[in-house]
Amino acid sequence: MPAIDLEKLPPMSVEEFTKWQRRQERLYELVDGRPKLPLKTMTGATVAHDTVTGNVFASLHHLLRGSPCRPHTDDIAIRIPAGNLRRPDVLVDCGEAHPSDMIAAEPVLVVEVLSPSTMSLDRIHKLDEYRTVPCLSAILLVDTEAPHVTLYRRGSESKDWQRHIFEGLEARLVLPRFGGLDGLDVSLALADIYDGVSFDPPAPAGGGA
Repeated sequence: MPAIDLEKLPPMSVEEFTKWQRRQERLYELVDGRPKLPLKTMTGATVAHDTVTGNVFASLHHLLRGSPCRPHTDDIAIRIPAGNLRRPDVLVDCGEAHPSDMIAAEPVLVVEVLSPSTMSLDRIHKLDEYRTVPCLSAILLVDTEAPHVTLYRRGSESKDWQRHIFEGLEARLVLPRFGGLDGLDVSLALADIYDGVSFDPPAPAGGGA
């Protein structure tokens, strides 16, 4: 199939985009009314990125079994109130979704696994977009160059987000109780998130020979 010239496509609504996406071989996001390839797709994902993403998904899948909430990969998009559709590396949906749906019904958690090529977009632009999703309870930004996770939790006020940082493989983070999970603590150990990932030792101070 020939490459698609995205610049020549007309602006699309969310509904028009989802119909168009079903005919495509690659996954796209909708940004300012136009389909765009996710930055990760254009730059390529590393082994560390893929491993961490798989670990997060597997942990959430295990923890959420028997609950009304389900983890999804970037096959499922999240709808931003301003009109964009984004594809986080992992999201948790607690809504009633139809098997053929392509957009999360009630996303409560998004996880972005950071890499040097996507860090600026994930930490600034997409983070600001995610904060506007009313049903979202938490946002996780997971580093791949060190055992470092940032958790953003929505506070009592809808626009009030609290930031918590977890560092080191001994750390464990507890997610907000969302969906039908009242009374169930959903926690993630950084040792599980980074299972199979090795990190370069820090450079010695001074750096001279």
